[in-house]
Amino acid sequence: MTRGRDDALINRPKSRWVAPRRQTPLSGILNVDKPPGVTSHDVVDAVRRAVGQRKVGHAGTLDPMATGVLLLCLGQATRVAEYLMASHKRYRATIVLGMATDTYDAEGQIVSRGGRTDFSQQEIEGTLAGFVGRIEQVPPMYSALKRGGQPLYKLARQGKVVERKPRPVEVDELVLLDWTLPSLIIEVACSPGTYVRSLAHDLGQKLGSGAYLASLVRLSSGRFTLEEAVSLERLTEAFRRGQESRYLLPLDEALLDWPAMIVGADDAQRIVQGQAVQGEPPTEGGGARDALCRAYSLDGDFLAVMAFHPASGCWRPTKVFALRRVGS
Repeated sequence: MTRGRDDALINRPKSRWVAPRRQTPLSGILNVDKPPGVTSHDVVDAVRRAVGQRKVGHAGTLDPMATGVLLLCLGQATRVAEYLMASHKRYRATIVLGMATDTYDAEGQIVSRGGRTDFSQQEIEGTLAGFVGRIEQVPPMYSALKRGGQPLYKLARQGKVVERKPRPVEVDELVLLDWTLPSLIIEVACSPGTYVRSLAHDLGQKLGSGAYLASLVRLSSGRFTLEEAVSLERLTEAFRRGQESRYLLPLDEALLDWPAMIVGADDAQRIVQGQAVQGEPPTEGGGARDALCRAYSLDGDFLAVMAFHPASGCWRPTKVFALRRVGS
């Protein structure tokens, strides 16, 4: 599949084929291989047209130049998008040394050039090592973060620069894969909210050479990987043929790393009515996520996201879902 055909699907005139509006909206998660040169919202719009329903959103923006894993949530799955966005990410990035841009990537205007590029592997790897762990990162001006209700990138386009406070992020792994100076390729595993563009810029600052992000591929988002992602062209054709079950994943796929409880018919009824049920308390010392779990009926229906309340010793539903799995 070519990227050009994906672009054509996104940019085609609205008068062309659009799926009829569904009587019963679909719910589930799509792992899409985002093509370059389009926004994440463009992909959402293309899928809305292909699916025939409005309730579609993405779980974690990719810049227009970036490609790779973009998770889309349909129907009820939009309610688990926050958990998908909270997962750690893995990227492969190409960084060019010796120049810097105002956007920190290849789409910006060059603001400095002529920096040193004859670094040794030891110098590069030693500098990269300084970015591993918990670090403070200043978000770029060209980002979707808002100040006074307005995205920073809109202010930047007006020539305005506002102060951005450093934010803590976690870089779990930062590996030099290859380099042909002035370019180098790295793989980054990091927490949500990490800007790889800022990593590239900060690397250039540390080396004293300047640097910008030339390309970016999201390899994974949580348990969802690029190897399992589907192109927009193939996905659209599947919806046209009524074969969406090939790619539409159950919404509880977002939560499979969580503990689960299975309840009988009486407790299942209580849960879908928003009532608390008794259950084993979460394991001590496992972190805040251990206070959440998935609840299922004896038939395997995903019922709800449950939160443990120590004061009452009960599990209470925080998000209740329909008693039916995707594809059942």
